[in-house]
Amino acid sequence: MIGTTGHRLGMPWDLTDKTIVVAGGGSVAPGMSIGRASCVTYARLGARVCVLDRDLSSAQETVQLIRDEGGTAYAYQADMAHEEEIVNTFRILSEQHPHLDVLHHNVGIGKTGGPIETSSEDLDRIHAINVKSLMLCCKAVLPSMVERSTGAIISIASVAGLRYLGYPHLAYCTTKAAVIQMTRMIAQQYAPHGIRANTVVPGLIDTPRVAANVSHVFSNDLENAKAARARQVPLQRMGTPWEVANACAFLASDAASYVTGTELLIDGGLTGKYV
Repeated sequence: MIGTTGHRLGMPWDLTDKTIVVAGGGSVAPGMSIGRASCVTYARLGARVCVLDRDLSSAQETVQLIRDEGGTAYAYQADMAHEEEIVNTFRILSEQHPHLDVLHHNVGIGKTGGPIETSSEDLDRIHAINVKSLMLCCKAVLPSMVERSTGAIISIASVAGLRYLGYPHLAYCTTKAAVIQMTRMIAQQYAPHGIRANTVVPGLIDTPRVAANVSHVFSNDLENAKAARARQVPLQRMGTPWEVANACAFLASDAASYVTGTELLIDGGLTGKYV
């Protein structure tokens, strides 16, 4: 059955026959990260998933989760801090998977502190991983997308790139703001080629990163950290990686065929609270 828009009606989030590359598809600590949840969600919707991570064993763990459910996934190692590794890994990827349909850039690091506490070396390192690597990944996939007149890019930013959330996080906040603007520019430049680019903007999400990197802000008390973050959110809870992954799946799918150059907030109302 064909709908009035010309699209075949059915499962609009079906990702069958799509190859999706997730940069940052592992996890910094045991558990379910946004990148890992996104990889599993893509696979459940029928996609072939290429999982990139600087920690190959973490990428392989994600791949095993997918294969245990009967999905298709492949693990690759690439440190997003090093241009040569990104270039070489995407060269291998393009040889093994000539049609890369979706790039999901799920990379981000930070360091607590304002301008006094942040060294120039810190800023350079965080910018290289959070911003420069996005440009390099796009540089690698866009030519083939242009050639086929189709493709989607999904970048993961943060509400910290939009608002001050109560503690100084200068390098992370400014680089995530840059991710949003870079994605907007890519969307405008490549829209005539049939390529969409959008940013998912998570709020306070309950991931392994909270345990690994955030709890020290609250005197290394993880439960206190989670409770304090939940109190900030109008919905009175942190989000889950799966809730962010669902948004990514929408943007990767044909259901979002008319969505480009925008930001999708997954924040439980947090950003609106600070307007």
